[in-house]
Amino acid sequence: MNKPVSAPDFAQALFSPRAIALVGASGNLQKNTARPMRFMRKHGFQGKIYPINRTQTEIMGEPAYADLADLPGPIDQAFVMVASDLVLPLIDSCAKAGAKVITIYSDGFGETGPEGMVAQDALIARAKELGVRIVGPNSIGLADLHSGMILSVNAAFEAETLISGGLSLVSQSGSMMGSLMARANARGFGFAKSVSVGNESDVTVGEVIDALVDDANTKVILLFLETIRDSPTLARALERARAHNKPVIAYKIGRSEQGDALAQSHTGALAGNDVAVDAFLRAHGVLRVRNLETLFEIAPLAQRYLGKTAPHPQPARVAVITTTGGGAATVVDNLGLMGMVAVAPPPSFVAQMAQRGMKIRETTIIDLTLAATSAQYKDLLEQLLRTDWCDAVLSVVGSSAQFHPELAVKPLVESDKPDTKPLAVFLAPEAMASLSLLQQAGIPAFRTPESCADALSVFFQARDKAPPVLADIAWPAGLPTQGLLTEYEAAQVFKTLGVNTAQAQLVSGEHPTHTVPYPVVVKVSSRDIPHKTEAGGVKVGVRNTADFETAVKEITQSAHAYAPQAKLDGFLVQAMESRLLELILGYRNDPLVGPTIILGAGGITAELSPDFAIRLAPVTLEQAHAMIDEVRVTKLIKGFRGLPKGDCNALAQAVVAFSKLAAVSGANILEAEINPLFVQENKVLAVDGLVRLG
Repeated sequence: MNKPVSAPDFAQALFSPRAIALVGASGNLQKNTARPMRFMRKHGFQGKIYPINRTQTEIMGEPAYADLADLPGPIDQAFVMVASDLVLPLIDSCAKAGAKVITIYSDGFGETGPEGMVAQDALIARAKELGVRIVGPNSIGLADLHSGMILSVNAAFEAETLISGGLSLVSQSGSMMGSLMARANARGFGFAKSVSVGNESDVTVGEVIDALVDDANTKVILLFLETIRDSPTLARALERARAHNKPVIAYKIGRSEQGDALAQSHTGALAGNDVAVDAFLRAHGVLRVRNLETLFEIAPLAQRYLGKTAPHPQPARVAVITTTGGGAATVVDNLGLMGMVAVAPPPSFVAQMAQRGMKIRETTIIDLTLAATSAQYKDLLEQLLRTDWCDAVLSVVGSSAQFHPELAVKPLVESDKPDTKPLAVFLAPEAMASLSLLQQAGIPAFRTPESCADALSVFFQARDKAPPVLADIAWPAGLPTQGLLTEYEAAQVFKTLGVNTAQAQLVSGEHPTHTVPYPVVVKVSSRDIPHKTEAGGVKVGVRNTADFETAVKEITQSAHAYAPQAKLDGFLVQAMESRLLELILGYRNDPLVGPTIILGAGGITAELSPDFAIRLAPVTLEQAHAMIDEVRVTKLIKGFRGLPKGDCNALAQAVVAFSKLAAVSGANILEAEINPLFVQENKVLAVDGLVRLG
């Protein structure tokens, strides 16, 4: 096995290759396989380009080579554009020619099903033996717009002029890579790099992000995602981006169940639970937008202000100034839908502006349609950007943006704007000239009220921290390490972590006696009956020995009728407990993002009206308190309308302790649940639970 490619060599070969082989290049300008050669000549790539074609000796005025072995010098990267059955033999040839990275445009691999996956696995296995990296297969290619290295067949690069800039795009969809770049270029946004990862069989999104963190031309990283692959590598790359102050903005399909299904069928990947993906992205500082256009429109907002604003209350407060009342109302409406609030200036600010010769009112929209000169508009902006009663300033510009761009944007461009409070602009009419002027000035400007509100809400959304690293916690001795644990066994695991459980005793089915004080709950204990209530395996309010003996008999009969083959371990006798609130605490080792923890409302109506908070596990005490605040029903134990208060500190500690399942070694915990978790006045108790092991 050859030595694997180092990170610096990988980045150089990927983005700055000195020599490229175009395997399967065509001289027929109508074919996709002619595009990379044509694009690079068109956009000024200065590196060496070697077209490989067995039937042609010249392509577009350049010598063509029948075989990679015939090349006059080494290559850094090969772009493969041949039929899928011809790709595997080429891996050796590319490696011998010096390629450190092979980008494969050819399809017909893992995305097609089991047979294609076998071929893809063989491809990657051989590449690893040779020490080369594979982008794709099924990749539409990559580009460096600063150098003109357009190693792609995407028609977006047909443009006469490509705008180079500070945005870099990593996309799991090849066609969307070009579509996004075309949309952004039309708005004047310039790109540094773009990469289509295709099937992500070897080089992953995380590895590309990691290389972009070190790229001087990349200021903001954009992601178009269909799923999450190799979450540990992705997490490390995102943390590096955060440490280097490079904002990462993501648009991911799959928010709906139907979207999940489309993502799965398109990529051949497990789409998984989108709320877990959302928690993962938030934990690693990613700004996840809802609208496609926001993906690039938010970039100036993130680049200029992210990490520089002062702490703010929730919801975020936005001061809105406008020259079009109706246009401003459309944005204010969307701000409210996305959890923000437009705030009116307080009397002191109104008086301050009056002293400066400008009359405004205490309204949520400061309408200047008939009242302000350009100089006054500029002065108001500067004063608003230095107040403490709003967290952002939004300027909504009317028809002047369309017909008098120099006047509409002049006060916005010329005003003194600190980097500690965001200024955003929404242009009510279609006004590309004004948008361009704002873009050149680095001012976040938006074409629709929806994308404007989307960007501000995402910007002000609380960004989380990566899960803390904990020392390993040993699996309790004597407990099974596979399958479903009984409730009694699950409680032993929870106690090991520091979760308080209701007093309970496991008693034999032959001589069922106990020492738990009455009244008690009696439950069947069997690994074969996970849903005890459905099996008639639970009796509550058992008040004396006679009731207990009757309960044992009835439970035994019901359990045998429900599951005749079930093995009964005995009966769990548990103290009856009261509660102020019933919650669910769950843990899942998500197949895409790893360990997650969820806190939610309990009871039979919980699924009808979802009310939950989710984080990557383990969590800190601060994160646990934030989760409690997010669950709406917890207001009932915080003094709501005079109701008695529950022990929220104990609840937070229970969440932290339960989340330590992520640190347990000695067993593969697939999922676990405490349902219900009782919150009392002075404590929190796990009343029932399960643990499922892999």
